[in-house]
Amino acid sequence: MQRWIFSLLLGVASLSFGASPKSADILPIEKARRVWPITQELTAPESLRPCCAFGYDLQVRAVGVPIPVYQIGNILTLTTLGHHRYNDSALGAVKNIVGLSEEKSGLIYTRRGGFIDIAHVRDTADNTFYLFTQIYSRLGQDWRLFYSEELGVRRIQLHAFNPPASMVERYTIAAWLAGHLAFQLAQWHEIAQWYGFQSVPGFSEEISAFSPEDLYSNLLGARLAINVILHGHARSIESYDHAIDKALHKALVQLGAVSKTESERKFREVDGDWWNSKRRVPDKFLVLNRNYDLSENRYPTPVPFEKAKPYRLVMPETVAGVTISQLGELQIHTGSDMRGLKAPESFYLPAQFSALAEQAKYADQIQLQQMKK
Repeated sequence: MQRWIFSLLLGVASLSFGASPKSADILPIEKARRVWPITQELTAPESLRPCCAFGYDLQVRAVGVPIPVYQIGNILTLTTLGHHRYNDSALGAVKNIVGLSEEKSGLIYTRRGGFIDIAHVRDTADNTFYLFTQIYSRLGQDWRLFYSEELGVRRIQLHAFNPPASMVERYTIAAWLAGHLAFQLAQWHEIAQWYGFQSVPGFSEEISAFSPEDLYSNLLGARLAINVILHGHARSIESYDHAIDKALHKALVQLGAVSKTESERKFREVDGDWWNSKRRVPDKFLVLNRNYDLSENRYPTPVPFEKAKPYRLVMPETVAGVTISQLGELQIHTGSDMRGLKAPESFYLPAQFSALAEQAKYADQIQLQQMKK
């Protein structure tokens, strides 16, 4: 297992680019060295990959009824990741479930990053890539981009500002802003799942809401994509896919990814605390431990019995002297079916997301206490 030391750069949220990153950092805070070509042929990644309900060798409640939202018992290793395919959802998701896709998604345990959901890594990486291609040429403009509904209508809103004269700094800012916004999309997805969103009508996704590995995996995906973009791999889908393959493999090695047997052992160790192997998908409380923290500067959810030092993932507050959060945000406007979520007076902003997550946490705690009586 590779040894590494937390850099001072990763110990703070507000970062500059004056010092060169330490080579021991898994994901150093980087900037572009030049303005690279950017593809303009991307389709928005509207559909998410089927994620894995936490656990392994899971049983399904309705035997014989397909549940396309979840992959059952799919534990990955470094040798079974397959090859990344941008926007490998919709038909690609079906191919993944039946084992025909080159790309594989599943769960893998790492010593320093805890459990990683590869579908979440891939989804947020793809959203980062797509948003970057849309943002770069519009940086500094008042501009909006609509995604499909998840309970509410998701709108990416950029704000007008005076961007730096340096095109390299603009390129760098656009990459970090894209990752920041992609992570906000991931935050909202956890909230939407808890409040009743169903990507496949009739199949509840509450089991996956705030799963302990989700948002750390999403943030890892954003950070991988940002660094890939800054190294010039946004010029084509093929270049991006190849670069993500290499970056994901390298990061998992440095995080201390283990074998399939060891991942299964870690799942058994937390059975009864993090998940209940006696329950079936899609029972919500098959997952017993959830992480409602939405922070974009985060450690993995602490795993019992793990002695390795956890790795902190950081999204900088400032890039090239500009506060990233002031440049744009995800807005959630009233949708056609808000289900268990109160419609906003105008729209929800990321500043309100934590309160919605806390309400979910409180409600889950009460329900779990009642179940134990």
